[in-house]
Amino acid sequence: MPKKIDHEERKEKILQTALKVFGREGYRDSNLSLIAQECGISRPTIYQYFKDKEEIYYYAVKLVTGRMFSKYATLAWETEDNYMSRIKKICSEIMDTATAHEGELTSLVDVMLQMKKEGRDFNEIVLRRTAKLTILFKRLLRVGIHAGDIIQCDINKVADHILLLLESSCFQVAFLDTFEMSLSKELIANYLEFYKTKPRTTPVITRS
Repeated sequence: MPKKIDHEERKEKILQTALKVFGREGYRDSNLSLIAQECGISRPTIYQYFKDKEEIYYYAVKLVTGRMFSKYATLAWETEDNYMSRIKKICSEIMDTATAHEGELTSLVDVMLQMKKEGRDFNEIVLRRTAKLTILFKRLLRVGIHAGDIIQCDINKVADHILLLLESSCFQVAFLDTFEMSLSKELIANYLEFYKTKPRTTPVITRS
């Protein structure tokens, strides 16, 4: 009886191998034949999953960011915590996931930088993958203001600031061996504390 193939498992194996090949050979000099060879499968088999290496990269971004954001809906709405605590937990979850998948994140960012040098910019796909998270932060901030948990503020700017801090943390995880995620968590927690109606500490900047 032929062995049953786990297609999702095979697809992820192709992805992991492709990221290694991209990192070693460079995106431009990589091809599906080389990826297939290192996966131990035929080139026609790879075509059952991906039409070209660009599609592999899109899937890689989708998979990595999907893992990072998979739990945020539960943390946002299926809890009794106040709204600022929900935002903090989402940020912490994303940073923990980035740390746990440091290798994938490093490969992904490395390939992105290689492609940028070659005149190809994949920022648009990353922006699309993070747009939902920004919208979620805006919703939580808006509801939190209405509930009295969060002070009146420019929710668009605050949501953008939170995302920038998270992106900075993820890039540092990818490139700095000495990076301490605990410090990044503390920075984000202190930033968010400023916008609480009843902060645990006295803000350094006077709130209007």
